[in-house]
Amino acid sequence: RVGMPYVNHRWLGGMLTNFQTVAKRLHRLKELQAMDSAEDGYAGRTKKEILMLTRERNKLERVLGGIADMSKVPSALWIVDTNKEHIAVAEAKKLNIPVVAILDTNCDPDVVDFPIPGNDDAIRATNLLTSVISSAVEEGRKVRAERQAAAAKETAGDAEVAEIVVEAEQAQTEKAAEIAEAEVKAEEATPSAE
Repeated sequence: RVGMPYVNHRWLGGMLTNFQTVAKRLHRLKELQAMDSAEDGYAGRTKKEILMLTRERNKLERVLGGIADMSKVPSALWIVDTNKEHIAVAEAKKLNIPVVAILDTNCDPDVVDFPIPGNDDAIRATNLLTSVISSAVEEGRKVRAERQAAAAKETAGDAEVAEIVVEAEQAQTEKAAEIAEAEVKAEEATPSAE
């Protein structure tokens, strides 16, 4: 709904701490997808090579498909089951990434930065809490867009003010030059008393 990266299968070790390698695999996934979507992507390949490339693409889509558009390490993590996803929690702690998680009675609240007490096993509970988090993400994006628009407007306003000041200074300089020229002409026109 909000277009955020997600992992809905097993969390691969190093997905955050070794993101350079994961980024290479994401690049390979995009290459395979482009090859598959192109008309002549598999031209000149044997059936076995095509089968192997298709299997590789399917595996990468299953494991990394949710983070295919992720270009950097995330600013925060939303985790539904901290016991099952303990690797993700440990990696987030190593990188000082805040973790927001649903904590059941069998979870340790000390490993999570922002705990949300709830049943992480019930589908309806996880759907409800995830929809609340996604609504908060949407609201945060709107606020950020408004702030950026206001900053751009202010910057444009500052640029307009600076332009007006420069124009006023130029006008003052021109007027001072005209006055000085008029004074010189007036002095030349008046006869001297000598």
